Amino acid sequence: MNTYLLLKTLHILSSVLLVGTGLGSAFYMFFANRSGSVEAQAVVSRLVVRADWWFTTPCIFIQPATGIAMAHMAGWPLSTPWLALSLGLYALAGLCWLPVVWLQMRMAALAHGAQTGTNTLPALYLHYQRRWELLGYPAFVAMAATYFLMVNKPALWS
Repeated sequence: MNTYLLLKTLHILSSVLLVGTGLGSAFYMFFANRSGSVEAQAVVSRLVVRADWWFTTPCIFIQPATGIAMAHMAGWPLSTPWLALSLGLYALAGLCWLPVVWLQMRMAALAHGAQTGTNTLPALYLHYQRRWELLGYPAFVAMAATYFLMVNKPALWS
């Protein structure tokens, strides 16, 4: 297998792991937060934090490294419209993700505290939950658009 195909394989696998982990984590966290079960919220929020550290974080670095290397090998300047827009959308998703990680860690700590104490979540948890969701929507849309651009490589502007 040549270097380009190896990079492409890593790029595709890491993108699937990145978006799949994000979507799966969001799904379970969203519904655990609506379950009314502090125990479910404590377990799911703890596992979502782990998934972000174990799976999402490495992929966040693998994606641009492999993508930029492939672009260089293919002779595409980073100013190529579809590529520049992809990088911008990826950066937007990352800017949403950074506070999401912090929020998830705080939510996990609050849910654990409630589980081991009063079994009632503080109002701050709901505040964090709302912010977490509001940041997740643009991040998901940005990643979906990035997928479209990576696969189709459309001519956008000259």
